[in-house]
Amino acid sequence: MAGSQTPGPQGTDPKVASPVTPGPLGKNDAADPNSKVPVGDTPGPAGVNDHAALKTGAPTAEAAKAGAPAETATDSEIEALDLADIAKKAAYELKKKFPSVTFTSGRRDKNGQASAMASNVVLNRTWIQETYAKSDASEACQKWVNENKDKKTKAEITTGLKGVLDGLTDKQLAALSKHLSGDAFDVQPVEKDAEGIKDVIRNLTGLSKFLEEEGGLVRWHAQF
Repeated sequence: MAGSQTPGPQGTDPKVASPVTPGPLGKNDAADPNSKVPVGDTPGPAGVNDHAALKTGAPTAEAAKAGAPAETATDSEIEALDLADIAKKAAYELKKKFPSVTFTSGRRDKNGQASAMASNVVLNRTWIQETYAKSDASEACQKWVNENKDKKTKAEITTGLKGVLDGLTDKQLAALSKHLSGDAFDVQPVEKDAEGIKDVIRNLTGLSKFLEEEGGLVRWHAQF
């Protein structure tokens, strides 16, 4: 019949599309320009095959690794001091350079401040006036000590000084000690590496005063 075509092996007629020979995904990609699978995109777990990760929207292995948040190390001893920001950063700076340092005091409430003063007054009855700058608060505390010579134990003196501090304003208390605002910490004096530790303290960021002795007693006090 005119115009008829003789049947032949599939693929001999150019008008009939040649089927894709089954095989591993990607094997016939070059031969099939309509293939939507990228050349060489062999299926695999996301992160190994980043093409698959990109198609599904999942992060690639490198991207996930780069985006992982860094862990921030904290020191329980320093955190327990309850320091203000500048003093806390300085404490971490010191501990980083000398991990062996021991902090003996940080922020104090009025009872803690009274107790700290009392522990020194037991050893030296004029310790307060020899240690603190002259202010309404320091004079009131020393006045109580002078007028209560019969109070000799730490507990008795703590109670008396706490009563004095309770009668002062916040402004007056601020003039007494930086410990009350969390802007000071004390370090246990040591013999090993002593000069190196003191040198680092003197150069801490934000330091306003460093004392090696308070009222004739060996104390390492840093305030900011």
